[in-house]
Amino acid sequence: MGLFSRNFDRPGPGVAKDEPRKKGAARFFEILLRDFADLIKLSLLFSLCALPSVATFIIGSLPFMFGTNTLVLVFLLPSVILAYPIGGAVVACYFNISRFMRDDPSYLWFDFKRKFKENVKQAAPAGIICTTFIYMQVLVWFQMYYQLAEGTYTGGLFMLLLAIMSLLMFSMIVPYIFLHYAYIDLGALRILKNSLLMAFAYIPRSFMGALLGGIIWILIAITLPSSLVIAPLVPLILISLSMMLTLTWIWPKFNAYFDIEETLKKRKEEKNEQ
Repeated sequence: MGLFSRNFDRPGPGVAKDEPRKKGAARFFEILLRDFADLIKLSLLFSLCALPSVATFIIGSLPFMFGTNTLVLVFLLPSVILAYPIGGAVVACYFNISRFMRDDPSYLWFDFKRKFKENVKQAAPAGIICTTFIYMQVLVWFQMYYQLAEGTYTGGLFMLLLAIMSLLMFSMIVPYIFLHYAYIDLGALRILKNSLLMAFAYIPRSFMGALLGGIIWILIAITLPSSLVIAPLVPLILISLSMMLTLTWIWPKFNAYFDIEETLKKRKEEKNEQ
């Protein structure tokens, strides 16, 4: 879990020692092409961790979405309880994707399992809270879409903007939380405080990370039901691709703030000297 107490020095091909890194879109596509197979594996591993919760939510929420008077908590509570491993899975995915950005490829299954086991308990509350928020957003937006289509929407512009802003703030702050769990030993409240500060201190990058990371899900949502034809791509690649789009923007600042790469390089040099 901690930056200074774990072994990150797994062997891997990496890049040439003095080769300068590309920037911007060129860097994104370089990583995407190089690590595409690992991104697929990450998506599948995350999907396995999230499947019990997501399946329970989908099955239980169908009556509510289509108008029957089902109490939300009747189906939401089991799906939230089953979300226990999701926090650890997000941490493991963020760690591995940021490792791609550090040009430090290694054994993905080993690293995913290790980071998951190290962080599943600590990250469980954050994972459950975030999952609950996402489920509630799905229900709210589905109801809004249904009411707008039927011409029965009465929430007004304020409620619509409130829903958009809450989703944007969530998407800007949450990635920093899980990056903290992946690299930094801090308590939950300190992590939350740091994440809030970083999200607003680096607001252009936080905003772009939230926007590009969410654009996949926005496009899927606004093109339903036509977008159901690409549903198999969600567990296959879209989950990790969304995370990578977010981290492409926020990882450089997070890395520089905590001096992660330099610290890991020094650890490796010290280990080689011993």
